[in-house]
Amino acid sequence: MISGLYQGQDGDSRLELRVDVDGPRPTGRVSGDLFSVAGSTTAYAGSFVVHAPAVRAEGEKTRITGRGAFTFDAPAKDVSVTISAGSGTAEIAGRSYPVSFASPHFRHVLLEQDAVAGTVPFASYHTGTLPGPANPAARELSVTAAYAEAGIGLTLAEPGVIPADGSGTDLAWDDAELHHAMTRQFSQFGDAVAWRVWLLVASRHVGGFRGIMFDYNDAHQRQGAAVFYDAIRGDTPQAQRAQLRTYVHELGHAFNLLHSWQKHLASPPQPLGPDGGFGDLSWMNYVQNYRPGGESGYWAAFPFQFSDAELVHLRHGFYRDVAMGANAFGTGAAEITPFELPVEDASGLLLEVRAKEWFGFGEPVVVELKLSVTGEPRTTHGHLHPDTEFTQICVTQPNGRTVLYRPMMRHCVDTADEVRLDAANPAVYRSAYIGHGRDGHYFQQPGEYHVRAQYVAADGSRIVSSPCRVRVRYPVGPDDHRVAELMLGEEQGTLFSLLGSDSPELRSGNEALDELIDRYGGHPLSVYARMVKGLNAEREFKALTPGNRLRIRPPDLKQGIEQLTAVAREAGTGDVLDNITLNMVMRRLARAEARQGDLGRANAVLDRMVAVFEGKGVNPIVLAQIRRQAERTKAALGAGA
Repeated sequence: MISGLYQGQDGDSRLELRVDVDGPRPTGRVSGDLFSVAGSTTAYAGSFVVHAPAVRAEGEKTRITGRGAFTFDAPAKDVSVTISAGSGTAEIAGRSYPVSFASPHFRHVLLEQDAVAGTVPFASYHTGTLPGPANPAARELSVTAAYAEAGIGLTLAEPGVIPADGSGTDLAWDDAELHHAMTRQFSQFGDAVAWRVWLLVASRHVGGFRGIMFDYNDAHQRQGAAVFYDAIRGDTPQAQRAQLRTYVHELGHAFNLLHSWQKHLASPPQPLGPDGGFGDLSWMNYVQNYRPGGESGYWAAFPFQFSDAELVHLRHGFYRDVAMGANAFGTGAAEITPFELPVEDASGLLLEVRAKEWFGFGEPVVVELKLSVTGEPRTTHGHLHPDTEFTQICVTQPNGRTVLYRPMMRHCVDTADEVRLDAANPAVYRSAYIGHGRDGHYFQQPGEYHVRAQYVAADGSRIVSSPCRVRVRYPVGPDDHRVAELMLGEEQGTLFSLLGSDSPELRSGNEALDELIDRYGGHPLSVYARMVKGLNAEREFKALTPGNRLRIRPPDLKQGIEQLTAVAREAGTGDVLDNITLNMVMRRLARAEARQGDLGRANAVLDRMVAVFEGKGVNPIVLAQIRRQAERTKAALGAGA
């Protein structure tokens, strides 16, 4: 067998060569990365791949030739590799490299894993414990072993345990805390491209997710992920099997692997597998969405492997498309074709995108998503928010360019979250902040935008909305200009996505919002700054200290109540906040009042919430749901929840 990683150097050019023509699951390819060497420094220069090389045995030598696809304008496109007894030569882009065998793995990645005290990191699972396919043979699989089978050498650094300091008992993590944890705790984290990734084993996520991909809006993404022990814990074979899949799945995103049904959104677009991608037997598919057969069908056929196309990406994807901290996840800000209505739609579902008539320049753009039934009752899933990526949103900007909205955090959902839409429950609604994501701000200039959404239903149907017009006003005075400047910074966009944060990495963004409140507190857009500050103050905030300990900052209830009261007062008399966001703000305000010991004021806030929506004339069915929600919240707060 000759497949594996080879290394060599010709003068100031270093080559990492991947030969993949025999051995386990060969893809029949040769690829490599080139680096320029200057003194004691090395810089990436480019990559290439030969997709269908000719392989010939010449005595004791193996000769591999073919036409390469390069990331740069190579002076020569033909690639020639000759291997014998672990060494040989490679003719690449007009240069000749003596190469020698370095590893059976095509790429090597350092995995740093930390676990919060009280969690138990996954170890391994034997694939023959529960019924499954006969091939490949049953074997003991850890996370590192699963990636080794894909040709990736995953080296696990010394695991760390993070003890908790302080009196806080809420170990539910939110996105802001996870964002802060990675920037402060991951010892290898940095603004650089490197084969390293961080995995945090946390207790639970406030949204109940099993895992999450850290993927925010700087230039160096895909460096970390988290799994949530409370959602995946268990010693049964079924639980251990599911834990293995969750760990491998979340780390797969760090290698720039999309969900199976999203590959057409990659750059360049990849063909979807069977059943719109839901038929892929892959770590990157969702168990409950597998077709045919759902969860039972998936596990009966799943070989505990990546798909063939994913294997090609992991082994032979261009360096910057795979390495952590390099190219952004998936499509990035590249132009895409606006979603088109299907030529035939018998799904019985209607997707709508709604927005208020005008947004101020710099105002966070929030849209409402509505999924409704058009005839007979339908059952689907309720994952309507774009953060779960069953719904995608595209934005056509005033210059005609259409980009894909990509949420800052990617929430992987492993539950069906089934919802029945009928006469008694004709629609589900979600509010989504789409003004800022992994690519920065999407509404950076005044003018008219068009927003469309696409929802992937439980049966694989792709429901496309009509375009929603979003108009951003031109600033009319110096205050409008200055307020917009204070709202449109990158850190401010991150704070809006996270609903506030204590992270020192976002200090300048917090300072800008403080200035907006202090100097322009009467401006209509100041309500958003107050909301972010109030929501962040009202909650606990978990922070990982340099000493590898978990410190919990208790809620600042006084500041939270002050800011959220102002938000509720102003938003309740106008159209600054959308209804779903206002509902959330008032329930959080009620929680803060209850935690401060005034249950009467908490109940009054909830009564006022119902009155506000009565005054807005919302749909009677929705109003009834709000009343029930208010009563449930009162009961929970009265019980000390």
